[in-house]
Amino acid sequence: MNNPILDLPYEPALESLGNDYFDRVAAAEFPEHRLRFRNDELLPLLELSPNQVSDANFIEAFGQFRGRSPLLALRYHGHQFGEYNPYLGDGRGFLYGQVRGTDGALYDFGTKGSGTTPYSRGGDGRLTLKGGVREVIASEALHRQGVTTCRILSLIETGEQLWRGDEPSPTRSSVMVRVNRSHIRFGTFDRLHYLGRPDLIQLLLDHVIAVYYPHLREEADGYNRFYDELVQRTAEMAAGWMAAGFCHAVINTDNMSITGESFDYGPYAFLPTYDPKFTAAYFDYGGRYRYENQPLACRWNLHMLQLVLKKVVPAGAMVDSLETFETHYRQAYTERMLTRLGLSEALEDGETLVSATAAMLQETQVDYSGFFARLGQHLSPEWTSGKTIAASLSLPEGDGVEAWGDLYAQALTAGDLNAIAQRLARNPKVVPVRPEIEAVWEPIVAEDNWQPFYELIEQIRT
Repeated sequence: MNNPILDLPYEPALESLGNDYFDRVAAAEFPEHRLRFRNDELLPLLELSPNQVSDANFIEAFGQFRGRSPLLALRYHGHQFGEYNPYLGDGRGFLYGQVRGTDGALYDFGTKGSGTTPYSRGGDGRLTLKGGVREVIASEALHRQGVTTCRILSLIETGEQLWRGDEPSPTRSSVMVRVNRSHIRFGTFDRLHYLGRPDLIQLLLDHVIAVYYPHLREEADGYNRFYDELVQRTAEMAAGWMAAGFCHAVINTDNMSITGESFDYGPYAFLPTYDPKFTAAYFDYGGRYRYENQPLACRWNLHMLQLVLKKVVPAGAMVDSLETFETHYRQAYTERMLTRLGLSEALEDGETLVSATAAMLQETQVDYSGFFARLGQHLSPEWTSGKTIAASLSLPEGDGVEAWGDLYAQALTAGDLNAIAQRLARNPKVVPVRPEIEAVWEPIVAEDNWQPFYELIEQIRT
């Protein structure tokens, strides 16, 4: 029988650039294949319906890796925690294929945990099952909050025992397939600069614009406008993280997508309470990528990319574009936070209310995501004063609470309560902070019980 996944009309877009950007590799052979997650929400994007695609089809395509070639391990370098590393590349994954979605955009299928490549650097090329579970949860939670993110298409347990320093070992293994707009990274350009190949930078830049920014192909200043749009997309991505209370943890240039898309989730965490200095990665000793530093880190990465692109693009306009990062970020963050508060994005002096909200959340240390959910649950026409609001939400007394409450009451009075209620209803009631993730992982470890995991995904989505 035909496999609908294998029969998709794959396009050799990246492959057509030639061998300077990738290595052809083979997938590992695994002793077992147990489909633990399939993302049926993504199938319509591929012109497939869930009832067309069996679990066996997923396993054949994304666990046994039959019927697809070539499989491409992409080459890239990166600035990791500020230090340049020329020994990177796809070390445990590859580009499985590229498919045009029903929206007309090209999408990548990229693996993680699919075996060793020339860039494995002595590693086993595998992904722990817990790591795969965490990536599914992160991508679904961010998608639910409107952050531009990859989505996980499948997660298959592969029956091997892995040893890791940051997990109780031996631990279980898995292979994951994610869907991205592109797996071309800032670090892809870093490598070409390191090699002294402006010709390959030019070729890749032309490819990126043709495939991912096609509206700029005929523009005389298309290169500069590409960078300008990338600055805006990246600023908006960072604003999405911050409003969602998400700490990515590893914002290196090899984890930055050329399409301004969030992906590659390792030791991430959602904020339990509002703490600007919250650091998700235990190995981020200096707090380089702590929560409050995320916009700055994204801007720094854009600056490093600019230094590469200026080998083929005049730097002047790019310098001006990067100066707009803060404006794009502040606007996007303010709009997202106002929406979380149930208010119009065009609220006059919205930045003042957003700043007061952050100060109040830091002062009270209430549950960050739970606070916004409670606003919708307790919203009342009687919220005409800050004290009334604070009492309804059981907020402790304090100067920050009082200042925020007065500003919020004023904004509510000037708005439409029904529209405010509708916006507040969009705030998720379930956000996967670390205890939530551990609560679904423990039954998997103890008794291979996946029901709490599936229930969490459903709660996140609804």
